[in-house]
Amino acid sequence: MKKLFTAVSSGQRRLLVFVLDLLLIAGAFGLSFLLRFDFRIPAEFVPLFKQGVLVALLVKPLVFVVSGMYRSLWKYASLQDGIEIVKVVTASSFAAGFILIYLRHVAPYPRSIFILDWVLLLGLIIASRLVWRVYRETVILPQLQNASGLKTLIVGAGETGSLLLKEIRRQSDSVFSVVGFVDDDPRLSGMKLHGVPVLGSTDQLADLIDLHGIEDVIIAIPSATGTTIRDIIKSCEHLKVRFKTLPAIQDIIEGKVSVSQIRDVEIDDLLGRAPVVLDEAAIQSYLTGKRVLITGAAGSIGSEICRQVVCFAPQKLILLDSAETPLYQIEKELAEQYPTVRIVPILADIRQEQRLDFVFETFMPEVVFHAAAYKHVPMVEYNPVEAVTNNIIGTRLLAERAHLHRVANFVMISTDKAVNPTNIMGASKRAAELFVQGLARLSSTNFTTVRFGNVLGSNGSVIPLFQEQIKNGGPVTVTHPEVIRYFMTIPEASQLVLQAGCIGNGGEIFVLDMGEPVRIVELAEELIRLSGFVPYEEIDIVFTGLRPGEKLFEELLIAGEGIKPTRHAKIRVLDGVAVDLEATKARIDQLSEKVTQSDFVGLMEGLKNLVPEFQPAYDDTHQSIPVLRRLRPDLVV
Repeated sequence: MKKLFTAVSSGQRRLLVFVLDLLLIAGAFGLSFLLRFDFRIPAEFVPLFKQGVLVALLVKPLVFVVSGMYRSLWKYASLQDGIEIVKVVTASSFAAGFILIYLRHVAPYPRSIFILDWVLLLGLIIASRLVWRVYRETVILPQLQNASGLKTLIVGAGETGSLLLKEIRRQSDSVFSVVGFVDDDPRLSGMKLHGVPVLGSTDQLADLIDLHGIEDVIIAIPSATGTTIRDIIKSCEHLKVRFKTLPAIQDIIEGKVSVSQIRDVEIDDLLGRAPVVLDEAAIQSYLTGKRVLITGAAGSIGSEICRQVVCFAPQKLILLDSAETPLYQIEKELAEQYPTVRIVPILADIRQEQRLDFVFETFMPEVVFHAAAYKHVPMVEYNPVEAVTNNIIGTRLLAERAHLHRVANFVMISTDKAVNPTNIMGASKRAAELFVQGLARLSSTNFTTVRFGNVLGSNGSVIPLFQEQIKNGGPVTVTHPEVIRYFMTIPEASQLVLQAGCIGNGGEIFVLDMGEPVRIVELAEELIRLSGFVPYEEIDIVFTGLRPGEKLFEELLIAGEGIKPTRHAKIRVLDGVAVDLEATKARIDQLSEKVTQSDFVGLMEGLKNLVPEFQPAYDDTHQSIPVLRRLRPDLVV
């Protein structure tokens, strides 16, 4: 049967259905005559019967074909398909009846024959489709199924779970063999969904996995929060089972993905970040049809901002980055997906004055998103000169040109590490914030700063490091058992950056809603479980100590910065702190001199003068020696 089913082409199957319908049309008409005359057709009605069968076989199939009934996929037949059958059968019966009445107006047909014919044909056509679907799903599909598939439990016996089971059964090469459902609705316990039993609740999940030898668990609850998913996974922490989930329900509804596109549960799912709702009209007002420049366009945050901006159809998108290969990749990606948008890749460094002048004079950007920055805390501790020249001086050069060329909107990406910084990276970003705030007070450009915490999957995120360590068999290294951080996803952060760009009036610092802080050690444990291992048993976790400049927790506010709501629920605005622009410029100039002289100690002092709240890490003896001297004594005279 399997060979026969796979050998018959789609066109051949439609021809077979058409021939079957011809038989059903003739059979329904003949049976209607037999029923009307108690299975004894009078001799005088035989010519009417023959003529009626001929008309029915000529007219009704023609209506069936013209209506497109044979273009439907009956293996996926639904209620809507049944309604279409009623419409087509009714139309064909009216057409055939009208012709017969016209031809035989002298010797009319008994009216009951037309009603009987319509009822019988409708029932036979629907029954033929229903019988085929039942036969396919109960006989053919089980033969096509991969009997050696992974034993699987589906969490959620609702509509999504039902659709998922159907999709799995329709795939002849599916790797899943569904053993049962798990659902917390007590009314479903012991019931069957498409012949598959509901075995119990999520509280019994661990026992069910052990009892049935389950290898995969698919979470089919689109409304499940991060906490729910985390609890489900944690309940099976000592079992070697893989957890999978479905795409976002919004993507399924919009047709971007299918229910069958099952994927591994990722750390993003455990955070349970709610989707961002954007004020698209406001964003369009300052992006659509505009010339937009994005610095750091090839980085993790910058590239996602590019993907978000291009959706709003800018007139021109200028991508500026100093990394050649990543810049080529993001330009190629955007050009392929949005061929109507002019994409301009600029290989340049924001520290190159003349190059920036060329970019602004040539392309005349109207909106600038400044995402270019050095942000790896330990790397910047080793290389403070680069942090100062890129994060501070580069930002100054870029912001000044935005001011001189009357750019409408300038949005700078900052970090929570700029709050009461203990490392050079945070101090350099805070200095950039101060300069932009000061410049905003005298500029027609709408300068705004967006401050947020760690971003999952970004360059320098702990997630890729943990995944690589797990892949290599461990151990997973965590700096300290009490370290906590705020996290959000790259798309979420980028979307909120776009939203913040049209909220401010200039000079504000916006803080994104980072949700609840997460302990890094718990993040590591969850990643190990998601990889199918048991934490501390199969993959160990070791603590290495805080790295230079690291804090146990990050902050989002500096003393004196009050926080207020904005019109967007996930964005807050801070009360501006008065900044003396001329004094800030003078301190940056002094800092530049220390950089030129490679005076590292002077550089640290200059940073503290520029950012008074900067408290750099010191060595264990608490002497006033910068951390750089302890790390790299060969660099310090």
